[in-house]
Amino acid sequence: MSDIEIRPTQEADLPAITAIYGQAVREGTATFELDPPDLAEMTRRFRALSDGGFPYFAALLNGQVVGYAYAGPYRPRPAYRFTVENSVYLAPASQRRGIGMRLMRALIEACEIRGFRQMIAVIGDSANAGSVGLHTACGFEMIGTHPSVGLKFGRWLDTVMMQRALGPGSSDIPA
Repeated sequence: MSDIEIRPTQEADLPAITAIYGQAVREGTATFELDPPDLAEMTRRFRALSDGGFPYFAALLNGQVVGYAYAGPYRPRPAYRFTVENSVYLAPASQRRGIGMRLMRALIEACEIRGFRQMIAVIGDSANAGSVGLHTACGFEMIGTHPSVGLKFGRWLDTVMMQRALGPGSSDIPA
């Protein structure tokens, strides 16, 4: 995997990111969106996160975007300001190759540098063993499962909640 480059996402990456996410929406259960957002909407979301100071990374294999990961606000209320929720998506041909791990490591480090203290993963579909395994390998702990909270492809889906501390976590109060 020496041909993999992990770097901050650029707007030029967004068409490929839109395609990766669109396939996940149309064919998978990791996201509970039902209609794939278009490039304009994905650009709006990217800019909102970037303008908010949240990290957003792209994974490139031989110069082509094959995955991405970002962190965003966990909840809008101010008491949650030190907690982020992460997302990671890979093109199907790039899964199970260590790319998700590299994206997650970069994302975790960037969140720690920014002073965030907790990272939450809300994993769509409790059968999503790949995502649960990736998060476990990155130090996340299982927090719980919300059974049957999403309906997609004619079946009820769970969400799995996982969490990991960032930096000092809750061992002290941030300045």
